[in-house]
Amino acid sequence: MMTTAQIISVVIFVVVMTLIVSEKIHRTTAALCGAVALILFGILDFDTGVEHIDFNTLGVLVGMMLFVGVVKGSGIFEYLAIKSAKLVRGNPWLIMLSFTLITAVLSALLDNVTTILLIGPVTYTVCKLLLDINPIPFFVTEILASNIGGTATLIGDPPNIMIGSAADLSFFDFIIYDAPAVVIIMAAVCVLFYFMYGRKLGVSDDKREAVMHLVEADAIHDKSLFRKSVVMIIIVAAAFVTHGFFHIEPSVIALAAAGIMLVISGADMEKTIREVEWTTIGFFAGLFVVVGGMAETGVIQMMAEGMMDLTGGDLLLSLIILVWASAIISSILDNIPLVATLIPIITTMGASGVDIAPLWWAISLGACLGGCGTLIGASANVVMASISERHGFPLSFMEYTKVGFPIMIFCTAIACVYLVVRFVVLA
Repeated sequence: MMTTAQIISVVIFVVVMTLIVSEKIHRTTAALCGAVALILFGILDFDTGVEHIDFNTLGVLVGMMLFVGVVKGSGIFEYLAIKSAKLVRGNPWLIMLSFTLITAVLSALLDNVTTILLIGPVTYTVCKLLLDINPIPFFVTEILASNIGGTATLIGDPPNIMIGSAADLSFFDFIIYDAPAVVIIMAAVCVLFYFMYGRKLGVSDDKREAVMHLVEADAIHDKSLFRKSVVMIIIVAAAFVTHGFFHIEPSVIALAAAGIMLVISGADMEKTIREVEWTTIGFFAGLFVVVGGMAETGVIQMMAEGMMDLTGGDLLLSLIILVWASAIISSILDNIPLVATLIPIITTMGASGVDIAPLWWAISLGACLGGCGTLIGASANVVMASISERHGFPLSFMEYTKVGFPIMIFCTAIACVYLVVRFVVLA
């Protein structure tokens, strides 16, 4: 039997989700109103609500938005857009494919939010300024690629960092166990993208010819800032890859990078601060509190324990239930509190003699791939939606979910088969 507090927290979550899906009011307004409602109903006090906000995620977002806001003034995104378009001779399908693969690889090496903040402006520039085509299909494929690619490594997605810490797994453990599944899934998804979008993409010969006559060097507005931006992007990428070894939080790297760029570029702070998507920051803050309400009242704990009760200790059943439940729940809830709840449960199972090594990979693949399912399934999704909206191409919750959810099911099915073959059939 659920308590009154649990019922209220679930009702508030459902109402917030309904408002987000209906788009009757802005998603940020819905999330913040939900957070306030939890406090007014006494489910959370203010301090407890704030404790559920992941300031590391918000720090990465603010830092990288400021960083991108400075470096884009050099013309680097226009330069990369022209260069990439010319390399594939203005072929929009090849541009989509190359950007998708680049997004997946960068998301594995950096993190998917940072990757989206870097690749989004380049994508828009290619689509609208060079080829004059709708950028939304490109944005959708890049959202999916960022979630899939981020699954491959320890640092690609926050759940993997949490799992690696709890299970004492190294960067190379994730390469050995998660990366093969990601390669298979990306290959299959790229084939899907071709049939979904590739055959429909086309531009006139005149437009492609015009692209080939562009000179990428002419896009550089500030050569000094361009050189500084290239150096800083390399340094930031290296810092994100190695941050775990030096025990430095990603938010510290992002905010430090922003501060350094502001200093060495001499950029106008008031102008740069407007580049931050404050509505996105507010949305995440509110959503963290709304999900925190269910975590604080024990609803997520109940969901996780119920999921584990179904397995009865059977490895095959445990793998299947964990990967599917993690994926589906992560598509509508933040995967961070879900994984935080599952970790002690799996650890307890291990203490009772169950071989839990395969289960870590089940929740890793499930929680990370589940982010593909809806527009609020992962931080990168919301960030890309904000970039798209800022450029005049709003990406609605349902428009994305119609594509994202079936592909999430497809990816999870492949991951499930991979886990069963690797840990049951070949064991």
